[in-house]
Amino acid sequence: MDASTLEGLDFDLYEVLDIEPSCSINDIKKAYRKKALQCHPDKNPDNPDAAVEFHKLTRILAILSDEKVRLSYDKILRGRKEAALRHKELDSKRKKFKEDLESRERLANNQGVKFAKTSDQKLKEEIERLREEGSKALEDEVKLVTNKIREEHGSGEHCDGSKYRIKIKWKAAKTDESNGGYSKDLLLKCLSKYGDVTALVLSSKKKGSAMVEFKTKSAAEMAVDLEKGLSVNPLTLEWVNGPPSSVPIGLDFLVKGTEFEGMTMEQLTQPDIRKRFIEKIIFEKFQ
Repeated sequence: MDASTLEGLDFDLYEVLDIEPSCSINDIKKAYRKKALQCHPDKNPDNPDAAVEFHKLTRILAILSDEKVRLSYDKILRGRKEAALRHKELDSKRKKFKEDLESRERLANNQGVKFAKTSDQKLKEEIERLREEGSKALEDEVKLVTNKIREEHGSGEHCDGSKYRIKIKWKAAKTDESNGGYSKDLLLKCLSKYGDVTALVLSSKKKGSAMVEFKTKSAAEMAVDLEKGLSVNPLTLEWVNGPPSSVPIGLDFLVKGTEFEGMTMEQLTQPDIRKRFIEKIIFEKFQ
């Protein structure tokens, strides 16, 4: 998880979801679903900030649904509220003394004096752990909301996925057998939380390179705008042919010039055949 998405957590996550800090995990999930259904990108196609707001809610759910992270956050939240109350009660002299003390502590930190980890530091570490480990429960919640919205809109947004094809790059030396820490499974885990992945191919010739195709426009846009991958080796995502327009493009242009010319359009719409076909087309681009 990218902690910067929540701008340092300098606001009350419970207030965003309109719930109390004492609420249960089920209450948190219900509140998330209610809010997420309102701001999902598929439901707000004209709002450029919808994807960011939806991602923000998802990050909040991740924090509050993980017991260790929530405990760390609750401790910070209580501390902030208590500190705000104390600060309000301080007279000007005591307030200045407190600010001077904090200033000296910051100076000592900058000069290499070691102190015990603060609550904020611990929370940041827990959030980083969450981001890198991922969360199956979180992914299930996001899919639940997305599927519900698609049901409300009938078949939902669905057209040629080649419009939603994205190049992925990261740092990896030619001799690096770990490929910079990324495998196909890890990339799928990072990307599938935004929506259905139609195809994903890692370059067989160039380390640190892959290509992914999403089923929907909103999923692809969220991935390009928000996905950072591992903090130690961030991902760079770019559109293959630029951001997609709103005009649907048929499958016929994909078939032309390939050995699949003999296939009928009806065959290409069958999920298993189409997936193999798309992965072959993408793979050929890496050769």
